[in-house]
Amino acid sequence: MLVSNNTPWEKRIGKQRLWVWRGWPIRYSYLWVSGQKQECTKTPLILLHGFGAAIEHWRHNIPILAQEYPIYALDLLGFGGSKKAATDYSMYLWAEQVHDFWLTFIGQPVVLVGNSIGALLCVTVAERYPEMVAGMVMISLPDVSLRQKTIPSWLRPIVNTIEGLFSPPLLLKGLFNIIRRPQIIRPWIKLAYYDASAITDELVHIITIPPQDQGAARTFCLLFEAVKGTDYGPSIQAVLPKLTMPMLLVWGLQDRFIPPSLGPIFAQLNPNIILVELDHAGHCLHDECPDQFNPILLDWLKKL
Repeated sequence: MLVSNNTPWEKRIGKQRLWVWRGWPIRYSYLWVSGQKQECTKTPLILLHGFGAAIEHWRHNIPILAQEYPIYALDLLGFGGSKKAATDYSMYLWAEQVHDFWLTFIGQPVVLVGNSIGALLCVTVAERYPEMVAGMVMISLPDVSLRQKTIPSWLRPIVNTIEGLFSPPLLLKGLFNIIRRPQIIRPWIKLAYYDASAITDELVHIITIPPQDQGAARTFCLLFEAVKGTDYGPSIQAVLPKLTMPMLLVWGLQDRFIPPSLGPIFAQLNPNIILVELDHAGHCLHDECPDQFNPILLDWLKKL
C-alpha cells in the first residue's frame, strides 16, 4: 500500500485504536504488510516517540516501513492520544507499558525503534525484557544519568533544592499554558530541526493537539519533576555493554538537544552497535529527513 505525503496524516499512521492499560486509555496504531498480519513472517516493529511527540511523528516512516514489516506505534502514557495520568512517571513505568502491549498484541520478538526518550526507552525495555527484543534502533540517545554524574555528590541536594524553588506546580502550569500555544511551539520546534522547511503547519498542528487535553498541564509538571529524579531511567553507559541484540544508533550531526559527540562514545560500549551519523540533520531526523532515514533502517533490518 503506497501512501503519498499529500494524504492526511490520519491516514499515514495506520489504523488507530485505544487499549485500556491499568485503567488508562492508551492510543496505538498498526499497519501490516498487504493489510494482513498472517501473510507476513517478518519481525514486527514497535515505534516509540520522543518527548512531546506522539504516533503522528512517524507519519513519514510508517507507510514506507509497513510495505515490508508489520508496524505498531504507541503513544506513551502522558503523551499524544494516551491518558494524561496523574502518576509517577519513569522509564520503568513506560517499559512496563510497552511490555504489556507486546504481550497483549504481538507475543513474538520485535525490533524497537525510538527517538530521544523513545530511544532511552528501547534500552530500558531491552534490559528488563530481553526476550521480547530482537533488535533496536536508537535515534539520538539521551543518558539522564550523565546529568547527576556531572554534579558533585555533595552539591546534588543543594542543586535539587534550588531547582525545586524555581519549579513549583503553579509556575510550571503557567509556563505550560504559554508554551503550548502554536506561535510559541513553532520556534521551539526549530531547535529540534536543522532543516526549517521540515517544520510544516501540519507538524505544528500535530504537536499542539495533545497539550490541549484535560490534565495535560498537571502531567507536564509531573514529567518535569520525574526527569530530574535519580531513578527516572537507567544509565546508558552501564546498560549498553550488557545487551546482546543487534543495535543501530543514528544521530544527526546538527542535534542541538543531545550532543552528537555522545554517538561514538556509546557505540564503543558494545560491538553489536552500528553507528550512522547524518550530516545536515537535527534531533528528529526520522521526521526531518525520512528519505535518508527509511532506507538506512530498512537496509539494517534486512541484515538482521
